Amino acid sequence: MDHPTIRQQFGAHAGEYVDNPVHARGASLARLVALVPAQPGWEALDVATGAGHTAFAFAPRVARVRATDITPEMLALTRQGAAERGLDNVVAEPAEAEALPYKDGSFDLVTCRIAAHHFGDVDRFVREAARVLRPGGVLAVADNIVPAGPAGDYVNAFEKLRDPSHARCLCLDEWLAAFADAGLALMAGETVEKSIAFGRWAARHDPVMRRYLRAMLDQATGAAAEHLRPQSDGDGLAFRLVEGVLVGQR
Repeated sequence: MDHPTIRQQFGAHAGEYVDNPVHARGASLARLVALVPAQPGWEALDVATGAGHTAFAFAPRVARVRATDITPEMLALTRQGAAERGLDNVVAEPAEAEALPYKDGSFDLVTCRIAAHHFGDVDRFVREAARVLRPGGVLAVADNIVPAGPAGDYVNAFEKLRDPSHARCLCLDEWLAAFADAGLALMAGETVEKSIAFGRWAARHDPVMRRYLRAMLDQATGAAAEHLRPQSDGDGLAFRLVEGVLVGQR
């Protein structure tokens, strides 16, 4: 995905991510913290930090977190959030996920949560993350995953219709292959489910686009329908997404 599109999309909607329940309090955040054996002396890097939630979760557990993003509005929110929380060991700065501006072996931990589906080349990101890790360092990733094959293509098309900055969610096997190809030994790999309120998810669009999105959800069949599982949640329509949570060691 081209960077101007990503900056435009996330710049325009940056404020939505501060209190978004999936980003701020989703299950994958707690799982990353639980699965990573963070140490007080560690230097950490959070890639595509968004509003900084993952950086904030790890900051009390490590020496310093560099929270990076390509969107200035997101970095501003991260700085504000760190100041509000008294986290003076969080440094927010611009960096591209697929071309990290750091020397080899700079970090003990690299994290990236609910962001890689916006990257144009996830394999390159994983290789870059492995490059900047010290021997024994840890890469911890959580991102939306899709079924393999045409069902995954349908889910990706559904996501991209709502958000033009969406590039592609991988299936779990593709993530595992990316870790292996980068020389990372898998320490943990699991999935977590999340319920998405359709109304909030589609709220940035006009009624016409919301109808298109609703139609795609209603018309999903087979493995795509099983993955999305649209249903009434009592307050309106909801559907399911699945995140892969992977931790690997260099």
